[in-house]
Amino acid sequence: QVQLVESGGGLVQAGGSLRLSCAASGRTFSSYAMGWFRQAPGKEREFVAAISRSGGSTYYVDSVKGRFTISRDNAKTTVYLQMNSLKPEDTAVYYCAARDPLRVGVRSGQAYDYWGQGTQVTVSS
Repeated sequence: QVQLVESGGGLVQAGGSLRLSCAASGRTFSSYAMGWFRQAPGKEREFVAAISRSGGSTYYVDSVKGRFTISRDNAKTTVYLQMNSLKPEDTAVYYCAARDPLRVGVRSGQAYDYWGQGTQVTVSS
C-alpha cells in the first residue's frame, strides 16, 4: 500500500509559479509510475502529467506543455510538479496518484490505484 500526501498549493497571481510536492510512504515508491490530476469546481477530473518509475519518460496534457514539469526523487519518495506561467484556468484541486506500471492508461485516472487528499491551487487574474 502507498500513502500519498500533497503539499505546496496556494494562491498565486497569473504568471506566477508554484511547486507541488507529493510525499509517498513505503519502500516501494520506485515501483510505481506517478501522475498528477486536477479537478476544478463543476468539472471532471483531468489528467495533468505523469512520470515513469525511473523518471525517464514524462507525459503532459497539451494545455500545460511548456509550463509544467513533473519530476521525481526516488530516494526521497517524492514526486513534484513545477508549475510556471500559471493561468486562472489552472485553478483546481491537484491530486497525485500512483499507478502499477503494468496497468494500461497513463492518462486515465482509473488506472491509478492510490490517491492523495489533494491540494488547492488558485490563480488570480
